[in-house]
Amino acid sequence: MNEYEQLKKGEQGAWISIGAYLVLSVVKLLIAYSGNSEALRADGLNNVTDVVASLAVLIGLRISRKPPDRDHHYGHFRAETIGSLIAAFIMMTVGLQVLYETVRQLVSGYEQQPAMLTAWTALGAAVVMFAVYRYNLNLSKRINSHSLYAAAQDNRSDALVSIGAFIGISGAQFGAFWLDPVAGFIVGVLICKTAYDIFRDASHALTDGVDEQLLDDVKQTIAQDPGVKRVEDVKARLLGNQVLVDATIHVAPDLSVKESHDITDRIEETLEEVHHIKHTQIHIEPYNETGKPV
Repeated sequence: MNEYEQLKKGEQGAWISIGAYLVLSVVKLLIAYSGNSEALRADGLNNVTDVVASLAVLIGLRISRKPPDRDHHYGHFRAETIGSLIAAFIMMTVGLQVLYETVRQLVSGYEQQPAMLTAWTALGAAVVMFAVYRYNLNLSKRINSHSLYAAAQDNRSDALVSIGAFIGISGAQFGAFWLDPVAGFIVGVLICKTAYDIFRDASHALTDGVDEQLLDDVKQTIAQDPGVKRVEDVKARLLGNQVLVDATIHVAPDLSVKESHDITDRIEETLEEVHHIKHTQIHIEPYNETGKPV
C-alpha cells in the first residue's frame, strides 16, 4: 500500500468519526435540554466541535492525496497536519466556551436536578466512542497517519468525557446538584487539554520537529552498512505521514561512481525496510585512512 492508498484508507476513519459525532451530538443536546443537564449539554457541544474537527481532518487527508505539481514538488502531505492544527483551534474555542458557561452556572447557583435519562445517554455515548477510538487507533497505526491518530485520541477523550458526565449527573441525583455543572467544567478542561496536545504535535511537525530517537536509530542503521566509513550528519523532517531523511556519509575514496551509488541504493532500501522511510537523500564524501574526511 503506497502513501496515497494509505491516505484514502484513512478517510474511512474520519467518516466513521463524523457519523458517530453527528448522531451523538444531536441526541445529547436534545436530551440535555429536556433533562436539564449542564454536563450532557457540554458533552454534546464537545461532539459538535468534533464534527467540525473531523471534517478538517478529512479535508486534510483528501488534499494530501493530491500528487506533486509545479509548486509542490514533495506533494501535499502536510495538508494532513494542517487539518489537525485547524481541528485543535476549533476544539480549544469550544472548550473555553464550555468552561465559561459552567463557571457562570456555578457562580449563579445551580439547583436543578437532571433527569437520569441524561446519565444513561452519556454512558451509552461513552461505549460508542470507545469503539470508534479502537477502530481509528488501529487504522492510524496501520497506515501511519498522524492526523487520524490525533482523531483517535480525541475519540478516547470523548469517551472519558461522557463517563465524567455520567458520574456528575448520577451524583446530582442524590441532591449534590453542583456535581452536574462541575462535571461540565471537567469536560471543558478535557476538551482544552486534548486541543493543546493536538496543537503541540501538529506545530512540532510543521516546524520540522522530529523525534530524536528516530534520528539516532536511522544513523545507527546507516552506520551498519559495510560500505560506510563514517556517518557525518543525519537530518529528517515530517511531511504528513511521511519521513524525509537527508544524510551525509563518507566512503572509501577509491570507489567508482557506480560503487558509491550502489551503497546509497542499499542504504535507501534498508531504511525503507527497517524504518518504513521511503524518501532518503544521501550525499557521498571521500574518506581517508587517518579517520578524517579528505
